[in-house]
Amino acid sequence: MTLVSQAGPSYCIPTDISRCKTAQNVVIGMASNIDASKLKETPARFSSLSCNSSKTPKILSSECLSVGMKRGHQFVVAASPPTEDAVVATEPLTKEDLIRYLASGCKPKENWRIGTEHEKFGFEIGTLRPMKYEQIAELLHGIAERFDWDKIMEGDTIIGLKQEKQSISLEPGGQFELSGAPVETLHQTCAEVNSHLYQVKAVAEEMGIGFLGIGFQPKWVLKDIPIMPKGRYDIMRNYMPKVGSLGLDMMFRTCTVQVNLDFSSEADMIRKFRAGLALQPIATALFANSPFTDGKPNGYLSKRSHIWTDTDNNRAGKLPFVFDDNFGFEQYVDYALDVPMYFVYRKEKYIDCTGMSFRDFLAGRLPCIPGELPTLNDWENHLTTIFPEVRLKRYLEMRGADGGPWRRLCALPAFWVGLLYDEDSLQSVLDMTADWTSEERQMLRNKVPKTGLKTPFRDGLLRHVAEEVLKLAKDGLERRGFKEVGFLNAVAEVASTGITPAEKLLELYHGKWGQSIDPAFEELLY
Repeated sequence: MTLVSQAGPSYCIPTDISRCKTAQNVVIGMASNIDASKLKETPARFSSLSCNSSKTPKILSSECLSVGMKRGHQFVVAASPPTEDAVVATEPLTKEDLIRYLASGCKPKENWRIGTEHEKFGFEIGTLRPMKYEQIAELLHGIAERFDWDKIMEGDTIIGLKQEKQSISLEPGGQFELSGAPVETLHQTCAEVNSHLYQVKAVAEEMGIGFLGIGFQPKWVLKDIPIMPKGRYDIMRNYMPKVGSLGLDMMFRTCTVQVNLDFSSEADMIRKFRAGLALQPIATALFANSPFTDGKPNGYLSKRSHIWTDTDNNRAGKLPFVFDDNFGFEQYVDYALDVPMYFVYRKEKYIDCTGMSFRDFLAGRLPCIPGELPTLNDWENHLTTIFPEVRLKRYLEMRGADGGPWRRLCALPAFWVGLLYDEDSLQSVLDMTADWTSEERQMLRNKVPKTGLKTPFRDGLLRHVAEEVLKLAKDGLERRGFKEVGFLNAVAEVASTGITPAEKLLELYHGKWGQSIDPAFEELLY
């Protein structure tokens, strides 16, 4: 497929992209002379293509790249312009284009970056009630004006902020998310988090608003949670109850922290994907921080993790096929093509395509927009509606951890960087988990949300594996040479004692808090 920019004929594959959770972000021009048949032989070649960013055809989104008009000194970003207005597809997309799109994420090790995202619950300090959209809008305007962020609008509604490669967005229930810039070191990651929290608090405290670092809304029931005015969320809210019993809880009452990491080749992607899937339950246990629902203990250490087991099993889970001998970019594309769609964005509106097939879209047979063909931007949108424990886009997302206090927001990327960005540690993880069966991996996925590091595994407890894994992460960080090991201190005690953050909260609930959930809002306040 060749994409032609209406601004000029140049096209290329960008080698550096901003990471965004809701990624209506970039359409890349695929150079027509790239031979898809050689993809598995030389996937790293994509990272060597140069890109003149001023001439790259782009789709500029409501949550990623800036496009808009100056209003005074404030730059306003328009919501997701229709793809057909920015790029003309001269040939239909093929499956090979979709494969090449994923492979274009390959980059040499010196260009690997760390992208961290975290969500948090805003609440009224006086009542503990969730922030209403009107309060969120005031907060966004305040941050934009005081700290020089660009506003992201959907029509006349503010739905986020953008500043260089960072973005602030809203999850369906008003969870406040920072999608950080791709940075080189964990020191930069933690500085970014600290700067963000400072800015948010500076405005929010004047409004009587606080923010809570926890994985699941501990007090308020579903009907108490406000609904954000974003078109895609209306479609998801209507569809979720049809495919699982916990999807609305996922949308409105969960918060996570995740890290996005690069790979150098298809082979490197496969190794990191497998290591990430195998060890995701250990990350879930180390960061377990969601033991309360509706004001009382819910029987889980990570209720957030459990919720994914009955949200929509067509698009969530452990992806056992990643461990097949023939796994690669093509196999992930085959999987993604069969995940039912949510929507297509056209003429500044989200079109409900729930349950429909992207394979049919490729053939121009999508019932919601018959005869239309997808762009790469449609494909990228679709990839963001898939929710496995590790997700592949043009980088890998580690998605298994609960949201938590700021120190753990720095510890989560430290954990995965130490394991996956150091060759010795990565190989040690692969050796350690090589004989884990699919049944054992699934057992850990099912049991860890309830029993954490005390989950029995083979001849011992998961805690013993976690201690070994944490040592590998520390060793990996040491070898990076950036003095980053200290960022793991927030979870070192968890691994050595086997007591998760959630269990400490439960101890407070049954003791000092007198079985009241309200003190959690002070204990976990950012």
